[in-house]
Amino acid sequence: MHSLLPVVVSLLFLCYGAYVLHSRGVSRISLTFFLLCSTTFCWQFTWAILFQMEDEHAALSLAKLGYLMILFLPTTLYHFIAELTVQRGEGRWVALSYGAAGLLGVLLLTSDWLVAGLYRYFFGFYPKAGLLHPLHLLQTVLVVGRGLWLLYRRQRMAVSTERTRLRYCLVSLLIYFFASVDYLCNYGMQFYPPGVLFVATSLGLIAQAMVRYNLLADPLEVAATIAHEMRTPLATIRNQSRILSRCLPDLLTGYQLAVQQQLISPTLSAVQLQYLQQINQYIETEISRSNFIVDMMLASARAGTLNRSDFANHSIKKCVDEALASYPFESAMREKVKVRGSEDFTFFGSDVLLVYVLYNLFKNALHAIKAAGRGEVEIRLRGRQLMVTDTGMGIPDDVLPHVFEPFYSTGGTGMGLAFCRKVITAFGGNIQCQSKAGRYTCFLISLPAD
Repeated sequence: MHSLLPVVVSLLFLCYGAYVLHSRGVSRISLTFFLLCSTTFCWQFTWAILFQMEDEHAALSLAKLGYLMILFLPTTLYHFIAELTVQRGEGRWVALSYGAAGLLGVLLLTSDWLVAGLYRYFFGFYPKAGLLHPLHLLQTVLVVGRGLWLLYRRQRMAVSTERTRLRYCLVSLLIYFFASVDYLCNYGMQFYPPGVLFVATSLGLIAQAMVRYNLLADPLEVAATIAHEMRTPLATIRNQSRILSRCLPDLLTGYQLAVQQQLISPTLSAVQLQYLQQINQYIETEISRSNFIVDMMLASARAGTLNRSDFANHSIKKCVDEALASYPFESAMREKVKVRGSEDFTFFGSDVLLVYVLYNLFKNALHAIKAAGRGEVEIRLRGRQLMVTDTGMGIPDDVLPHVFEPFYSTGGTGMGLAFCRKVITAFGGNIQCQSKAGRYTCFLISLPAD
């Protein structure tokens, strides 16, 4: 009877992990989630069998096998959080944690230092903590604490639905962590380990977050899909606008003649007539701006799967000229952008992607000077470096270290600068940001020789 709950929960985790992997496709985040579910399954299913055993020697062997999974459980949880929050820089720490768990696993299987025997409780056998068991507890606190901190920080930075999804996940993983109360049983406290209830509750919250908020979906891919679907209505609006541009002049001419002949009373002012004469231009401008945003989103999504076989040598100056010629500047903003320095050089990469990098930098710089109500944007080529500097509002000191982090945002999607870093890194270069709040911001791109 005491084994029923662990069996049910373990099978739920295994089935749900397999379902997510099948329905969401194989990706870094779905694989780590499946790994977490599989480890949880092994833990709970092994305990369900252990509680039914009578032979102490066989029970000890099984307990050590089950505890081997428990040693890796904190790291799989940390790994899942690192992928969920897109913290690629955590990779070396995740690998180090897996390595530490592996060493503890060797000690577990070859000695009594981690599991020093069994307790016989009313519900069945349970592992007894060895002398080095506190090392596992220390690792658990460190890696899970780090993971939860990453998740907490990410949800504070996130916007809109992304923040709601991450909050769901934060709460569910906090509840999952409460299952560590079971460790008390390793130290001789006799009570039925309630961790299985916390684990089941956590799975329920994760499942709800997936159903309601598409938890494991890549927000950038979702945004790119929406952006792609915008193409059709934008094309329809553009076609209708062009029809309007052919018909409207005749209608306005007829209206003005009718007013002159006093056939009708004037109902439109001179300002309204002038606006109607230019309305097609306004519509075209907004459509171009919308298509520009669509292109940016699609380029950002494609950056995750860069095909380096398509890279070639390109002129940096030609990319700058093309970006300036095609960027949808608002009225009078183009004059605020100055190009200084004419040193040209070639780089190995994609000219299209570099133009989109420049679009992102232009957008940020123009927003900064617009918000400050002053300043200009300077583009400078020097050596093998490209600098984009604005004398706008600058970036606060507490925000500056996070500007290249995915989904970190103070107003946009939080993917623009992350996209820039991904592209420049793929070219073998690097991008840096220097800023002084209230004074300036400078983005410096350095690219290697061909």
